[in-house]
Amino acid sequence: MSTLLPFARQARPVAETRRTTSSDKFISIEGIARRYPAPGGKQTTIFENLWLPVRRGEFVCMIGHSGCGKTTVLNILAGLEAPSEGVVIVDGQAIAGTSLDRAVIFQGHALLPWRSVLGNVAYAVSSRWRKAKRAEVEARARKAIATVGLAGSEHKRPSELSGGMKQRVGIARALSIEPKILLMDEPFSALDALTREEMGFELSRIFEARRKTVLFITHSVSEAAILADRVVVLTGRPGTLAADRPVSLPRPRGIETASMGATHEFAGHLRSLLLGRAA
Repeated sequence: MSTLLPFARQARPVAETRRTTSSDKFISIEGIARRYPAPGGKQTTIFENLWLPVRRGEFVCMIGHSGCGKTTVLNILAGLEAPSEGVVIVDGQAIAGTSLDRAVIFQGHALLPWRSVLGNVAYAVSSRWRKAKRAEVEARARKAIATVGLAGSEHKRPSELSGGMKQRVGIARALSIEPKILLMDEPFSALDALTREEMGFELSRIFEARRKTVLFITHSVSEAAILADRVVVLTGRPGTLAADRPVSLPRPRGIETASMGATHEFAGHLRSLLLGRAA
């Protein structure tokens, strides 16, 4: 068994995993629940009593079965929804609506088709720095575009880009506003397998360079193993936090990481957690 991932010592109840002290917490999800009205005056509970701390600069992947509330958790963090109970605190302040400090990247790239790559990213920059001069806006946009490896494609329109390139533009747009947090909801799920793998390595490279705090939702246990510092498993209906596992794979992570025995071992560990809960 790999010395990198001592699963026997990690496989313990969530309540027994290492505590995060209050001084560590950058994001603190505290006892949140989400309920919606249902016919007959009843309520449908998506998840309840969810507690989760995230450290500054940490990459956390959330995996789980469909319908357990992963996207709803992300929407609450983004300020797009309010919890029915509990509170989410970011950098010492309770979330009250959306903020440019929290950038969201969804499955669809949502690029403006009539704008170029540069125009799409510059639009985000100008929304963050409304009084910035055109030269500054363009410089910030070009820097973000270069970060995702698209320098030279600034004047292409979305119709001229591949699926992977469009998602790169979406990431550039998010990075260009210099958010404190990146919230990513299965951003690569619509891509073919090879492009998805390439985008995962690219995101890992960007994370190493920029060290943003990231919450990344995925259904792929292999993707979670390669990208994350921690993987949290949300299961059931209503959803509950079933496991919280650190990832001990060394960084930086690239294509060689995918073939490591420790990576497969950890992905298998996550898969067994999911299948065990399903059973």
